[in-house]
Amino acid sequence: LYPRGNLPPQDAVSVSPGETLTLICSETGPVPVGPTKWFKGSGSGRQLVYADKEESLPRVTRAVNGSNTDFTIRISDTRPEDAGIYRCVKFVKGSGADEEFRSGAGTVVSVSGKPSAPSVSGPHSRAEPGPPVTFTCTSGGFAPRDITVTWLKNGAKLPDSQTRVLPAHKSVSYSVCSTVGVNLTAGDTRSQLTCQIEHSTLPAPLRATYNLSDALRVPPRLRVGTAPAAPVALNESVTFTCRAEGFYPKDASLTWLENGNEMDLGKPFHLTENPDRTYTLQSSLEVNATEQRRQSAFTCRVVHDSQPPVGASAMLRLSQPPPEPGKDPTSCDAGKCAVEHPPPPPPHCTAGKCQVWSAEPRGHFSPSPPGEPLSVTATLLFQDYPSTLLSWGPWAEREGEG
Repeated sequence: LYPRGNLPPQDAVSVSPGETLTLICSETGPVPVGPTKWFKGSGSGRQLVYADKEESLPRVTRAVNGSNTDFTIRISDTRPEDAGIYRCVKFVKGSGADEEFRSGAGTVVSVSGKPSAPSVSGPHSRAEPGPPVTFTCTSGGFAPRDITVTWLKNGAKLPDSQTRVLPAHKSVSYSVCSTVGVNLTAGDTRSQLTCQIEHSTLPAPLRATYNLSDALRVPPRLRVGTAPAAPVALNESVTFTCRAEGFYPKDASLTWLENGNEMDLGKPFHLTENPDRTYTLQSSLEVNATEQRRQSAFTCRVVHDSQPPVGASAMLRLSQPPPEPGKDPTSCDAGKCAVEHPPPPPPHCTAGKCQVWSAEPRGHFSPSPPGEPLSVTATLLFQDYPSTLLSWGPWAEREGEG
């Protein structure tokens, strides 16, 4: 048995799953009468692959039907279990059963498929530093089944990956799915995740990389300050400055609010990239420290990467205290004095003299010039009492009902 024509012997043949395998066998010169058969394996355990007028494997056919010299066969839809050593054997007629006359050296067949280029996918939405985030690596179309998947972060091997090869039963080809959990950090804006695949059909590992910045969201840190520092003088100009620092990605917007109401007075914000690829956003707001704005809260509100807004506030504090309630700031000027009142006790009367204090008196009185007899003219309104009493010192005489 020799190869057909001048082709070299088929010492080894490699096919991919699903392809058609061709095994060549031809006879030259005078040969004895008898069948030619194909076997897989050797010895008593060899398996009949093809023989005329005998039951053969269902996917095996002759290349040239009816030929007495060309016994080349084809195996369609090749599968991993088709791997092995195949021999073309010539038999001769004997007195009883056919006898083996000559055998080819054998052809080593391997059925193998290279894995496809791996693909790495991350979470459906960005994740903040903290809990583990799952990443997945997939590949397919390979055979035999054995395959090795390794995960690396910035070149360092990651532990605790989970790898599944499917299907679990014998198949023409296989696919692999491997997952790993990664704890993201704020510094992962420059980090890379690598899925590495090793297989017997590959001269070198296959690799796929994933930029962790595509899965990372770092929320901003907010700081609000004032210049000059609080407290400030009445009617002084005050600048509030807001800094949103260390966030990623850069999509962010900033709004100023006064006592919860949005303002349009803030200067356009300025976005800068930090050395670690995070970003800083800064904006300022200039206001006049009027009495109406005393203790007003100015809030910097930032919306980052379509997340719920976050904010930080500062209070406008004035160095000059506010006027006391019920007291004219020009007290005792131009001969006029403000009426002062302590907390109201209940009315107290003894022998026709009553001491009465009002919770909210309103009005002014004018004293007599120095040296003249004392006379007081006052018009006062007291709430919640039936009559009006004027007190000069601890006691006063009742002057009337109105």
